[in-house]
Amino acid sequence: MIILGIETSCDETAAAVVKDGTKILANVVASSVELHKKTGGIIPEIAAREQSKWIIPVIGESLREAKVKNQKIEAIAVTHGPGLIGSLLVGVETAKTLAYAWEKPLIPINHLQAHLYANWLASQDKEQTTKNKVPEFPAIGLVVSGGHTDLVLVKDHGKIKWLGGTRDDAAGECFDKTARVLNLGYPGGPAISAEAEKLKTENRKLKTELPRPMINEDNFDFSFSGLKTAVINLVKKQPSFAKASEGQRKTNVSQMAFEIQEAITDVLVAKTIRAAQEHQVKTILLAGGVAANSRLREKMKKKVQAQDYQLFVPSPKLCTDNATYIAACAYFNPQFVPWEKVKVNPGLRIC
Repeated sequence: MIILGIETSCDETAAAVVKDGTKILANVVASSVELHKKTGGIIPEIAAREQSKWIIPVIGESLREAKVKNQKIEAIAVTHGPGLIGSLLVGVETAKTLAYAWEKPLIPINHLQAHLYANWLASQDKEQTTKNKVPEFPAIGLVVSGGHTDLVLVKDHGKIKWLGGTRDDAAGECFDKTARVLNLGYPGGPAISAEAEKLKTENRKLKTELPRPMINEDNFDFSFSGLKTAVINLVKKQPSFAKASEGQRKTNVSQMAFEIQEAITDVLVAKTIRAAQEHQVKTILLAGGVAANSRLREKMKKKVQAQDYQLFVPSPKLCTDNATYIAACAYFNPQFVPWEKVKVNPGLRIC
């Protein structure tokens, strides 16, 4: 089955053509991130305006790249939530129009659930600690994407139970906000990671360790607002930041970036492993933009190998927003809805 996927939940304009839920025939993404770098974050109106400009060219390019004409498309899948309402409308209304004009069935997709399906896509640089080509159920899924950090129990396709999630700032938001405090730019996750990599091994430690929020609490919730506040207080009050020379200041920023990354990834790994133990699963799925973080991948891989879990982590380029996993999710969860009944849902939860 060949599915055209469309994704416009945030600042990316994406379309993909996927066969049988696993084979990527085309993956096209137009990003407005350079515009958002100027403002240190996403301006919803600018994102939607850019998506309106690029949505048709991106879909056309995906069909050309896949060498597939619209007559060969068997279904259209589109993100209908969660996300920015203006951005979602661009994708959903385009998909509805194409479904009507091409007489194709339409499948509305939950963007957060879909992130997990990047682990079903064939990719040469996908990381896994098992020889199995596809994940086995039941599985624990950690979805860390933008303003969302969720732990779920995936019993089967379409059978997902929410275990816990963020109470305030999500992991991605914490990366963005602390990067802004350190003047590292946007998006914060890659900026923090790049800065942390500058440190030599002997310098990879702050005199004051940052907190690991809720890491030992008996639940699967997350809270990163306190970590963000701790970073702000240290930067404002610590003499080594306030009065340091330019060279020393750069070292201090790198040390802080490293410790921020360590704190966030420590919590994510600990909670995920605990969930796997409690629910007696053997498979762990990572997904979402933060799953592209090399330190998170490294720590999780080390933990699962020590405890004999099967770990699936998508290729970094499939972790960030794109339409391949939207199409893959639709293949494994073919819930067709008449085009005129499909509506956006900006506040949609993972389950």
